[in-house]
Amino acid sequence: MSRVLERSFYERPAIDVAKDLIGKVIVRNLGSTTQGRFELTGRIVEVEAYGGFDDPASHAFHGKTKRNSAMFEEAGHAYVYFTYGNHHCLNFVTTKGRKIGAVLVRAVEPLCGIKFMQNVRKCSEIRGIASGPGKLCQAMLIDRSLDKVDVTQSSSPLFVICDEGSSIRRRISCSSRIGISKATKRKWRFFEEGSPFLSR
Repeated sequence: MSRVLERSFYERPAIDVAKDLIGKVIVRNLGSTTQGRFELTGRIVEVEAYGGFDDPASHAFHGKTKRNSAMFEEAGHAYVYFTYGNHHCLNFVTTKGRKIGAVLVRAVEPLCGIKFMQNVRKCSEIRGIASGPGKLCQAMLIDRSLDKVDVTQSSSPLFVICDEGSSIRRRISCSSRIGISKATKRKWRFFEEGSPFLSR
């Protein structure tokens, strides 16, 4: 059995949501087929937390723009942006009131639809399919069309579930965030220790 994470899960500080997202499962619903819904899924193994006006590394630090407007939406929405001119990044909004935040998903362990994701990524090695924020978005067909999608609804094209059938206990470690030049001392990157699916 599994259940979709409710909005209250995201209505907390980004750092708390980030830790608790490790082990949860992203579901990318690509629509119905004759066999039922076609879904791609991946277990989250690496994330980074970002604040708002109090975090110089956050997109929201300088205020609301057209690009980052999803960060000012209700908690439990997706924030998808395009970066470096070649890939998308997926975040989950943790905003509650004026306390703005988001969690960047850096890597997932592919679960369902692996062959499809391998073909999309042109990558035969399972460990490399979604071992980075751009890779996972490419593999799971996540782009700006999913920006502001409500991920607390099972009818959405993108949502997150708690895999209650999994009995694996995961050890979570933390480190500084990757690829930033500001607020580098904050250990807001969380990851499943020992996972072979982490970003390089």
